[in-house]
Amino acid sequence: MIRVLKFLAILLLPVGGISQESFRVAGKVIDALTQQPLQGASVFCQNTTTGTVTNADGEFRLTVSNGGYDLVVSFMGLETQSLRISNTMPEVSNLTIALRQKEKSMEEVAIVATNEVANGWEKYGQFLAENFIGKTANSNECSIVNPEALRFFYSRKRKRLKVTADTTVVIQNKALGYVIHYQLDSFVHEYDNGKTLYAGYPFYEQMEGGEEEMKTWKEKRLQAYNGSLLQFLRAYHDSTLNGDGFKIELIDDGETKPSPIYNPYVAPYYDTLETNKVELYFPGRLRVVYSKEKPAATYLAAHQLPSGTPVQISILDLANGIIVEENGYYYIQKDVLTLGYWAWEKMADFLPYDYYPNMDTVESMKAALTPEPVTTPEPQTEIPSEVNATERNY
Repeated sequence: MIRVLKFLAILLLPVGGISQESFRVAGKVIDALTQQPLQGASVFCQNTTTGTVTNADGEFRLTVSNGGYDLVVSFMGLETQSLRISNTMPEVSNLTIALRQKEKSMEEVAIVATNEVANGWEKYGQFLAENFIGKTANSNECSIVNPEALRFFYSRKRKRLKVTADTTVVIQNKALGYVIHYQLDSFVHEYDNGKTLYAGYPFYEQMEGGEEEMKTWKEKRLQAYNGSLLQFLRAYHDSTLNGDGFKIELIDDGETKPSPIYNPYVAPYYDTLETNKVELYFPGRLRVVYSKEKPAATYLAAHQLPSGTPVQISILDLANGIIVEENGYYYIQKDVLTLGYWAWEKMADFLPYDYYPNMDTVESMKAALTPEPVTTPEPQTEIPSEVNATERNY
């Protein structure tokens, strides 16, 4: 219950410093069976610092910067629901979200049938941290605050490690100044092919700190943003790839060398849609070169690359293509595969969708720590672990 109260207090914090164009998200959360309003349901935009809880009438409202988001709604004993929202959808100002009773899935039954590792954290904790939080310089300043929430399962037959969580996983990122509340659906590693997949809903909270610490966080956030997938998608949306240091090449499995894409803003690669969205599609994998920052020495060593490698290289597989909104949000997210540098950078280097370099100031960080005078509803909610996959990294 203490964790629930703390999470509710976090969700009640205001969003400070919004100077981008913004839109309002509002609605009501009800029980699908009884049709009664749910007080104290948590409502937040995943991968952002924006969230709230419903009032006595089950109502909520949020103000977020223009773009797209996954709105996540959860309540104790009911299934978590996620729905895509955008400033281009007028109906998001009058939503009715009905939460259903939880049902045990076949996946849950399968987990019960496997052997749970009694000392899972001791045996697999370091491995989980390296493949979930990362191995970068920033990851050295990250820690999982509540490892007791994690459950580890190992299947000898499948040679597969699966990690789930009984409650929200709390990650303290002292490098970037965030506390990340991650509703972990699952972390899966297959030892035969070396693939790792993890999925869930992260919610970011501004960490407390002194002014000098906040200046350091501002610098490190900008470093993490430069060359990231978030910056790349925003640059592609805004047609500023070259100016931001990105060049792209097409990789065909039948070709030995990548083919440069000299004009990335023409069909079939790029299509401008109505309501400030763009569609990206590539008949093959995309090789993305970022030239404004050298790869980290630890990355080069881990991948046995020359120490003088001058650029960061990532591989992007968009499957059937994606739609990108102005804030860098894209869908359908589960169909996107990253390799190379972007796959090496994990939670320790990720930034929320409402991060903008020009808005990230010491003043905005301080404002995010100052709660508005509100009346906290009687706590009735917890963060369930059953969520849909929203993030995929190999």
